[in-house]
This record gives sequence, structure tokens and C-alpha cells, in this order.
Amino acid sequence: MSFYDYSVPMTNGEMRSMKEFEGKVVLVVNTATGCGFTPQYKEIEGMYEKYHDRGFEVLDIPCNQFAGQTPGTDEEIHEFCTLRYNTQFPQMKKSDVNGENELPLYTYLKSQKGFEGFTGPMAIPMGLMLKKIDKDFKNNPNIKWNFTKFVIDREGNVVARFEPMADMKKVDACVESLL
Repeated sequence: MSFYDYSVPMTNGEMRSMKEFEGKVVLVVNTATGCGFTPQYKEIEGMYEKYHDRGFEVLDIPCNQFAGQTPGTDEEIHEFCTLRYNTQFPQMKKSDVNGENELPLYTYLKSQKGFEGFTGPMAIPMGLMLKKIDKDFKNNPNIKWNFTKFVIDREGNVVARFEPMADMKKVDACVESLL
């Protein structure tokens, strides 16, 4: 199976096929409205505005699996993002990215790009926190926290995975290199 074989639920209950993104560069990100990484919405929206006309799309999938940091309804989440960060890209239905109810798309993404570790000044604190939750977190591909990002190229290949604390300039450079 490929990226284009999957679909994700939209807030209206309809399914959105990844085939709609054929020929485009896509950033898939699990988001949260009450997380320390939530300000990344500003940078993600900036990338969307800068690159959308060149074939860039954002697939925003809110998720409440990490410390309950996305407690609202789909409508409340959308309102928060549009009012606070002026987001223009569509948001999908709040969904799980790990576990028995995870979106099949996330099963696929994790099989293509597993966890390779954290970088930056938050790496040690994040690792210590996660070790309390999952002693084997370093050795499984699960999403570790909100704002984990996957970059898909124009052919549907998963080319990069960025953990939440990754430098957004590196995410931007990766996307730009594929456009």
C-alpha cells in the first residue's frame, strides 16, 4: 500500500482520500490546542501560505492522546486555530495516532519512518518524561507527542519524520527542497 491508498475522517464525517494529494508535497501533523508546541501552528501556517501555490498541503489531524491536550470538539479546535493562528489549511476529525484505534494512515506512516530520537534542548527532558510512560519508547515507532510531523513527497513517499521539538526551519527546508 502507498500513502495514496489511505483516507482520514474530516470533521463533517466524510472521508478524505490521500489521492487528492497526488503530485503535491504534504505535511502530516498530529496537533493539539493546549500543548507547549501549539505555537508551531504559526510556523506551519506560514509554510502553508508560502508554499501552497507551489503544491504544498497540510494535513492537520488533532489528537487528544498526549496528556489530554486537545480536549475540545472538532468545532472548538477549528475555532481556536483560525482565531489564534489564522490557519487556512483544513483540519481533520480529532483522531488517535497510536493504539488499537489509530488511524490506518498513521500505522503506515510509522512503518515508513520510525522514531529516530529527539534533538535540541528538550531532548533529555522529553526522554525522561516518556520513559515513565513507556520504558521502551526509543525502540518503537509510535508517535511520542503532539506535533510530530511527516513529510510526503510528490510521488507519495514518506521522506522525513520530525519529532515535536525539531527546528521548524529544518522542516521548512525539507518541504522547500521537494517543491
